[in-house]
Amino acid sequence: MGLLCFLLTHLFGLSSAKLSSKIGVNYGQLGNNLPSPHESIELIKSLNAGGVKLYDANPEILRLLKGTNLQVSIMVPNHEISIIASNQSRADEWVQNNVLPYYPQTMIRFLLVGNEVLSYNSDQDRRMWLDLVPAMSNIRSSLRALNIRNIKVGTPLAMDVLQSTFPPSDGAFRSDISGSVILPMLQFLNRTKSFFFIDVYPYFPWSANPAAIDLHFALLERNSTPQYEDPGTGLVYANLLDQMLDSLLFAMAKLGFSDIPILIAETGWPTAGDIEQPGANIFNAATYNRNLIQKLTAKPPIGTPARPGTAIPAFLFALFDENQKTGPGIERHWGLLRPDGTPVYEIDLAGRRPVKGYRPLPEPENNGPYRGEVWCVAAKGAAPEELRSALRYACEEGDGACEALEPGRECYEAFSVSRRASYAFSSYWAKFRSRGASCYFNGVAQQTTRDPSRGSCKFPSVTL
Repeated sequence: MGLLCFLLTHLFGLSSAKLSSKIGVNYGQLGNNLPSPHESIELIKSLNAGGVKLYDANPEILRLLKGTNLQVSIMVPNHEISIIASNQSRADEWVQNNVLPYYPQTMIRFLLVGNEVLSYNSDQDRRMWLDLVPAMSNIRSSLRALNIRNIKVGTPLAMDVLQSTFPPSDGAFRSDISGSVILPMLQFLNRTKSFFFIDVYPYFPWSANPAAIDLHFALLERNSTPQYEDPGTGLVYANLLDQMLDSLLFAMAKLGFSDIPILIAETGWPTAGDIEQPGANIFNAATYNRNLIQKLTAKPPIGTPARPGTAIPAFLFALFDENQKTGPGIERHWGLLRPDGTPVYEIDLAGRRPVKGYRPLPEPENNGPYRGEVWCVAAKGAAPEELRSALRYACEEGDGACEALEPGRECYEAFSVSRRASYAFSSYWAKFRSRGASCYFNGVAQQTTRDPSRGSCKFPSVTL
């Protein structure tokens, strides 16, 4: 086993740029109740973060970050990729407008081109796939022309760029992108000594199959059992994150690139979510993130079984719960902080506080799949005008979903906007859930296991 570790260490390399040993945090702004940028940066510093990753190049935030010693990652929006790929002057203009006014006083260290570009699959998106590496190359040329040499250029990708991840030694990129996009990208990253930026969430494979994957294994518990031995290499895995990262390393090695360093652009665990989303709770989120920090800030570095002893820089997702994110309920509950700035749970991104040094957490109540009826109702505190707008949408688009609300029918309640909206939401969701509808309605709906039916008015439900 010692010889195998030596060979794999040599194969996968140990090089990494000098970065903060603290964990960074993703600062998204899809919320209408978030603290100001000034307050947010103070909160980031209070978490002992080593860096901050933005999803744009917000001028106010970049000005406020001057002199903070936080390592900063900025991003070119997806919709600008193609024009930058085809026009060097547009790349120059982007760098002139979004880097030069702040650099070097703001410690911009990463310039990311797009976000999870290869996860989008329309015809237009597929055309943009081929523009991704040329855009990265043009942006880097712009930086070099200005003699800026300490900003790494890359792009964050999701784990769905792999068509095989298990066992890790079988890791391979999707056939539709392997030769056309990934290979030139790896050539670029290798030539420029940049990172492969990966968004990696053990929550998703675990929650998709909680009966097959041990929760402690997904939460990075050190004494997790069972451990897993890869039959192809004999490497033993004590947690799901290492398995996922090594599947990426083996996929890169199969294309001839074994020493490109990895940077975790996003990872985390949701603190809440929809009823059908197991394991989304504060206990699990705190456990995962605390264990992750201890693992990634360890000295000497731990690395992964295929690349032992290698430091892995990372940004946790996310700074705040963001109430305007669409999709399933978990999308709005990844924050380390609530919108009022208070911590959802205690955390130290520098890794100086041991896991056992925190106060007890609330015990989880949803680690198993829920079985039963669920209704979609008006969220507590939702503004009446927002409820009316969502109610109108559900009834106009619901193809008869609101018939029971008509005057004289069993659910007609002329003076209760909340009750009328709750019926409309439940009816619409029950009718269209199989087509992808969610219990969201622009943020004014929530799921409940308590039947809101009253008298002869029976609310439709979804059975899980």
